[in-house]
Amino acid sequence: MYEIILFMKLEEEIQSKFKDNYHKLLVNIVYSYSWANTILRKQLKSQNLTTQQFNILRILRGQHPRPATVNLLKERMLDKMSDASRIVERLIKKKLVVREINQKDRRAVDIYITEKGLELLKKLDKMDLGTDVLRKNLSPEETDQLNRLLDQMRGKE
Repeated sequence: MYEIILFMKLEEEIQSKFKDNYHKLLVNIVYSYSWANTILRKQLKSQNLTTQQFNILRILRGQHPRPATVNLLKERMLDKMSDASRIVERLIKKKLVVREINQKDRRAVDIYITEKGLELLKKLDKMDLGTDVLRKNLSPEETDQLNRLLDQMRGKE
């Protein structure tokens, strides 16, 4: 298993005063992202993966058996600041993805997830990858509500 990282209420943890509840919400979202990302990073470390590598593997599995381009990966990545080309290179070295020249456009490069990459994701699918903490702290109804609110916050509802 892994160590669960627990934090206190935001004000107790960072000892800060907020201008208003909107300011507090923004800080809380950033803080909560860091908390969740820390849990995920610790779990993926056991498989010698970064969160960005995990994200690319999941994108490629969604494309499978069709290839993806680096541009498609950049568009779909959760962390838009990541260098997708460099991450793909590391995944190639781990034999989790392969790169092939596109037969119709020799300038284009296609990226595929390998069987080894698919097997690793199957193994990771069996792990909770942080969701056990969420299940412990939020009911299914609260989870639905929070998902709706986050979508609404981004203007997506």
